[in-house]
Amino acid sequence: MKKMPILAVDEIHTYYGQSHILQGVTLSLNEGAIVAVLGRNGVGKTTLIRSLIGFSIPREGRIYFRGEEMTRLEPFRRVEAGLALVPQGRRIFGSLTVEENLLSSARRRKKERLWDQNGVFELFPQLGERRKVRASSLSGGEQQMLAIGRALVSNPDLLLLDEPTEGLSPAVIRELIKILSGLSKGKESILLVEQNLQFALKVANYLFILSRGKVVYECMPRELSQRPEIQLAYLGVGEG
Repeated sequence: MKKMPILAVDEIHTYYGQSHILQGVTLSLNEGAIVAVLGRNGVGKTTLIRSLIGFSIPREGRIYFRGEEMTRLEPFRRVEAGLALVPQGRRIFGSLTVEENLLSSARRRKKERLWDQNGVFELFPQLGERRKVRASSLSGGEQQMLAIGRALVSNPDLLLLDEPTEGLSPAVIRELIKILSGLSKGKESILLVEQNLQFALKVANYLFILSRGKVVYECMPRELSQRPEIQLAYLGVGEG
């Protein structure tokens, strides 16, 4: 029997005022998988994340999480249900220490593996070394690690990452690839929206491409890596 996906998005239409941003987006994510949503700027990637976490409510369509509809649930209810967001720009609490940032999001839920502060410091040793340091003093890469750690200690069933490589150096991005791949092996479920094609090809199990508010292509990473014409048409990269 086919397993129910942990997340199912069914024909959602989301607006900003009168602007029709998402125009019938459908996608799904299986438990323990990393799914990447790719696309140029302004195609609706962040609106999709906002629709999933509850900041922007779709006018049409349905969102299901673990088989339960949550299309119009308030954001805090979605967090209670097991969603966590690592937002674009990280948005950590700069005046708080690394430890205080982690404590601000800590939540115990029924899970096979429970994340706590020590688990995060094991995953990101440099954060452990700087646990008493104010978050505003961290490098961009360390701040992204803290943002991920802060989401993990809420012990989510699904992690949402909005443009996680933005502003990061190639060395930090390589580290992030290892970390996310390790989380997936540990059965964490991850949906990320991203512009960095090479990053997505290396971490994701499956890809969706958005253009003008619609899913225009979906495939395994290997297939997209061999389709430069698709890369060029929808992502502005590839041969040309």
